[in-house]
Amino acid sequence: MPLIARIALNRPLRRLFDYTVPGGLKLVPGQRVRIPFGQQQTTGLVVQTGVEPPPGINLKPVFATLEDWPALPEETLNLLSWASDYYQHPLGECLFTALPPALRRGRKAEEKPVEWWMACNHGEPLPANAHRQKELLEWLSQHNRGTATSDIIKAGFTRTQLRALSDKQLVQTIAPPVPGSQPEAPELLARRPTLSAAQAAAAEELASPREGFSAFLLYGITGSGKTEIYLHYLKQQLGAGDQALVLVPEINLTPQTVARFRHYFGTRIVVWHSALNDSERLTTWLKIREGEPVILIGTRSAVLLPFTGLRTIIVDEEHDSSYKQGEGFRYSGRDLAVYRAHLNRCPVILGSATPSLESVYNAEQGKYRLVKLEERAGNAAPPAISLLDIRSRPLEGGLSRPALNAIDQTLAKGDQALVFVNRRGFAPVMMCFDCGHMVGCPRCDTRLTYHRRDRAMRCHHCNYQTAATERCPKCQSDAFKPVGQGTERTEDILASAFPHTPVVRVDRDSTQRKGSIQNILSQVNSGKPCVLVGTQMLAKGHDFPNVTLVVVVNADGGLFSVDFRAPEQLIQTLLQVSGRAGRGTKSGKVLVQTCHSDHPLLRTLCEGHYLDIAEQLLSEREEGLFPPFRAMAIFRAEADTMEKSLQVLDAIKPLTHAPGIETWGPLPAMIARRADKHRAQLVLNTRNRKRLNTLLAGICQELDQKKLPAGVKWMIDVDPQETG
Repeated sequence: MPLIARIALNRPLRRLFDYTVPGGLKLVPGQRVRIPFGQQQTTGLVVQTGVEPPPGINLKPVFATLEDWPALPEETLNLLSWASDYYQHPLGECLFTALPPALRRGRKAEEKPVEWWMACNHGEPLPANAHRQKELLEWLSQHNRGTATSDIIKAGFTRTQLRALSDKQLVQTIAPPVPGSQPEAPELLARRPTLSAAQAAAAEELASPREGFSAFLLYGITGSGKTEIYLHYLKQQLGAGDQALVLVPEINLTPQTVARFRHYFGTRIVVWHSALNDSERLTTWLKIREGEPVILIGTRSAVLLPFTGLRTIIVDEEHDSSYKQGEGFRYSGRDLAVYRAHLNRCPVILGSATPSLESVYNAEQGKYRLVKLEERAGNAAPPAISLLDIRSRPLEGGLSRPALNAIDQTLAKGDQALVFVNRRGFAPVMMCFDCGHMVGCPRCDTRLTYHRRDRAMRCHHCNYQTAATERCPKCQSDAFKPVGQGTERTEDILASAFPHTPVVRVDRDSTQRKGSIQNILSQVNSGKPCVLVGTQMLAKGHDFPNVTLVVVVNADGGLFSVDFRAPEQLIQTLLQVSGRAGRGTKSGKVLVQTCHSDHPLLRTLCEGHYLDIAEQLLSEREEGLFPPFRAMAIFRAEADTMEKSLQVLDAIKPLTHAPGIETWGPLPAMIARRADKHRAQLVLNTRNRKRLNTLLAGICQELDQKKLPAGVKWMIDVDPQETG
């Protein structure tokens, strides 16, 4: 009887495929293989061997193995199999997410040869005008162990300059060092972050004796020095041959974090994020799979990688919505980190100044151990938060006169100010004041945002754009004006109000170019007076010692949203951006502009104690029967008409009838039409998570067997982060 292997493909199919194993070929779960599929060849991943052959079916044989070792070790296979079941996503696509793009396409799991260069002590003299070659030679002389071509290019030199030095025998190629053969300098190994008394107490709690899995929720107010605790913990607890994972929401926005980790751990630090090219991803992936003792700093997908010596997981800013994948395999990087720590029997630390309500609830239930850090590092005090009622006040670009006066006083003292505007562009709406026409997106049920810098109207949902006009496209009136505030408009108002002070805008538009965020941060970190204007990008982990004033232009957006998570996200954002003020030796002040200064949530915000606010929000969640007191999942459908989307969900609804399962809908989504697709949703809510998962699995299997009308799609979102 031939051996049978069950294999997963990188396809959106909720099934696996059986193949015969030719004699002499040894397969193990997690191994990559080359197989026939239809009229083509493709890459598959072995899930199971020794399978009972199906009766009456002639199976095709596996062509070959791509490696003689499993690309995904057992622990990673178990993690992704659990995630596939929990998030109701096809196993094949889940497994292939743990591979770098090059391996998904069938490339060999090996690095391209790397050229290493070293300066020589002989060779021809350089001509007097060869300035860049001289600079390169001097730069290489400072790297006495040699350096890779890629690092030479990153330093600003060119291959042409390198070849010129090689022709003159001033540099030579050498064998690259074997990983682990070059120990870090003793002074690097001896470095330890200095902790305050409060930090030391928190670090001691984290390092308390434990066996196997343990989960900690590190609640540390903004500026309390959570990063120093992470560094201290890794220095104390991580062995020389161990691996560690540090998850961050958006690594490109926090270069300071990577720099600080490298200061203490040197070349042991590697990174993982979407901006890496295929070769860089493959190199990092191989280091992890081969068990090199790396400390990986990465975004959410890093939690899926095939670690073999993982001993510690840290999730920084654990509340951040960026940890939830919004398309395809809709997993939560934070929640998978906790489950992975459970599989590895290792500790996981979830850190935040504004932890998610789910994590606060888990701490109250005893699932997580709460560790508090409620003092700012050094002598810094938390900023004073006050509400600025803007009802009946004239506004200039969204800013009231008291806010502008406060910025003026801050700059006069030689300090920096930060203005938070949670909208990109110049204005969210262009409106005709004669006929009332507002320019909408032809593909979405939203308005186009006016970007004055580019003279463009853009949709921030589908990326549609068109040229801006000065006349109303409907009635040709000249009374066609921008309405509302965006970062560009606020930037212009501030530049006009403070002509002798730099105004620095930080949003998706101003940071698109490579290295732009680093240039902006270096300008701010110079300490010279300036005004920062930006979106949520400014709220994520930046340390600006000279910022003493934060102005929030409008805090009312999340107070009356239909999304049950909106109040939590509003408070988290406000406290995170407020935390940028007063992080150095100077005290900080926060002005929150609002038309609802009597709102109880904003009044509680001024007291500044997040855990008290979390308790208030949790009681509201419990009363409303929302997560974390209930498990939730959403079926979403999209089609070329709303009628088709609702029909799909109407067909699903009878399948959801089960004891203890509540169903809401189907209803159109908050933005009902997006990119010419009409979207609707059906919400399932229950106290019994296990029953919900069993029900979802059955519904998904049944839907896969149904033939839907052309152009109709459905998807499932377990533990959704947004319900609109």
